[in-house]
Amino acid sequence: MKARKIVDEMDSYVPGRSQDEIAEEFNLNKDEIIKLGSNENPWGPSPKAMEAIKKEISSINRYPESQLKELVAEIAKYSSVEDNQVIIGGDGADEIIDVLAKTFIDEGDEFIVPLPSYMYYEYLLQQYGAHPVYAKWDLDKNELDVESIFDSITDRTKMIFLCSPNNPTGTLIEKEVLADIAEKNPEILIVIDEAYFEYSEVTNKDLINEYDNIFIIRTMSKVLGLAGMRIGYGLACAEIIEYMHRIKPVFSLTRLSFAAALNTFRDEEYIKESIKKGIESRQYLYEELSKIDSLNVFPSKSNFMLIGVKDTGFTASELALELMKKGIIVRDCTSFKGLDEYWIRISICTLDEDKKFIEIIKEVLS
Repeated sequence: MKARKIVDEMDSYVPGRSQDEIAEEFNLNKDEIIKLGSNENPWGPSPKAMEAIKKEISSINRYPESQLKELVAEIAKYSSVEDNQVIIGGDGADEIIDVLAKTFIDEGDEFIVPLPSYMYYEYLLQQYGAHPVYAKWDLDKNELDVESIFDSITDRTKMIFLCSPNNPTGTLIEKEVLADIAEKNPEILIVIDEAYFEYSEVTNKDLINEYDNIFIIRTMSKVLGLAGMRIGYGLACAEIIEYMHRIKPVFSLTRLSFAAALNTFRDEEYIKESIKKGIESRQYLYEELSKIDSLNVFPSKSNFMLIGVKDTGFTASELALELMKKGIIVRDCTSFKGLDEYWIRISICTLDEDKKFIEIIKEVLS
């Protein structure tokens, strides 16, 4: 049977590699593999979340909550917004992006993504007949090329995706820039991806009260330690949220995900420590890697950093392979549009794992 034309033409999204894959391929002990490729929280989930999951297991024969009012209230409190400005999705923030597309995208619409950035926006919106238009990040200055955004806008532009901190560059976009783009383009939805905002200690959530065309995406997969539970949420004016609730699957969050999310937000000490340890790990990695002359290490406001490897004599794929042989998983960024074959991305780990990684990359590069 022939697939839809757009599906036939699409490339598959390329995720980071797992510990199981690497252990099997290189005959390694899975427990000794250091994973720096997927921007996860290496210290594990909240103990309160784990305890809540155990208590909820006996109820998985029942449908989950549909309105999620208790969790909505916790997210609103955490984000300092109103309950009616919150929407929750399963499958991480990816479902939120998908619901945005199903709610607002018509076939033939255009959306803007500055490259390099998170490529899942493109992967999801193209399924609904939208066409990507590429603006750019200035890698030399490590900042958004704002003029390239304005130059890319046409009468068919429906959304602009701006990741802050940006994945994979770690770059923040100034709030004034975001506000200016929103104000000059009131008919375009400005989607600000704040998946990593806790690590930057900067948020743009106040803008949703000033502009009804701003939508903020967030996830529980990073600081909040629930990547395996697949929970995301969005913040926007009440009108946008109400439209999206008409489309969103009713039972997209499982009972276990609901329990884990609710109790993570209530564990303030866990969140505080996750942020603190994440920033310490990021700083250590940046300082140590910057001492290696052949690496071009980008400063970051996230839990990862982009590294140029052209001067090492390796391509990204070659270096990633050599590191994998020694039990280190990094993200080969060759598949990222806007980057060539000489970039890798690494994410934070525990300080002990960070030190082992530094030793191994020095060994490989020497």
